[in-house]
Amino acid sequence: MKEAGFQTVGIAHAKAIPKAQHQLKKWLSQGRNGTMHWMKKREEERGDLTQYFPEAKTVVSVGLNYFSGTSQRDIKSGFKFSNYAWGDDYHEVLKSKLFGVLKKIKDVDSSVKGIVCVDTSPVMEKVWAQQAGLGWQGKHTNLITRDYGSWIFLGEMILDIDLEVDAPFSEDLCGTCTACIDACPTQALNEYQIDSRKCISYLTIEHRGTFSIPDEQKLDQWIYGCDICQEVCPWNEKFGKSTNETSFYPREDILHWDREKWSSMDEDGFRKLFRKSAVKRTKYSGLKRNIKSNLKNK
Repeated sequence: MKEAGFQTVGIAHAKAIPKAQHQLKKWLSQGRNGTMHWMKKREEERGDLTQYFPEAKTVVSVGLNYFSGTSQRDIKSGFKFSNYAWGDDYHEVLKSKLFGVLKKIKDVDSSVKGIVCVDTSPVMEKVWAQQAGLGWQGKHTNLITRDYGSWIFLGEMILDIDLEVDAPFSEDLCGTCTACIDACPTQALNEYQIDSRKCISYLTIEHRGTFSIPDEQKLDQWIYGCDICQEVCPWNEKFGKSTNETSFYPREDILHWDREKWSSMDEDGFRKLFRKSAVKRTKYSGLKRNIKSNLKNK
């Protein structure tokens, strides 16, 4: 798997995890998914992997470092843009690598059945990554690894064969640190839980329409996503390292456009700049809304 470019790999039994199922159900019942109704719609599959892939016996969880070594200070406009979306769409990058590995497995044994999952599948990725020994879910709710911090994309390959499994990651190495909680400008975090309705990433990407926070002042110049809770994490400060995956390096326009250029961007310019990019998720209308709101509250 590491030959395919993944930095971390672990294997877990595909089994029910009642604690995670209960936590998911409670989180959804509190409405903390906001308008992400697709999470509620496929709740049963998320809570029980076998409802999504009945033949599942093994989950191979992988992690791919995406930290480019570039900071928000390098963006000329002063707008802020989440690291994960500076380069190419991670869904496609990870899927391509995972499908390549699955093909090699099938070349050895064509009877093996498997599916590849990256973010959009009804799979609790952080839960399975912890079960596979990759790391632990921090107080900011992201998965943290010892060697790369939380600047890591997750993906899974679910197989219908038994493999030797790794021990789950059982430690919580956040300790008494609350840096992520203290730094969140919208108070979206408490320990190990996030309220999407207050989260800047949710507001600038998934949320449609106008914002619900007063005067949008707390967007804090973020126009796509938010990395605050990760930027202040001591594990990222200590262990964050630049990726070798060049497809995740920042697009030059994101770094060098000034505010006037962002403000005058039309829909055709949006499509050209964000071709093969995860930024298409927010749509042209969403990004323009975010830009206008931040200009208003500069």
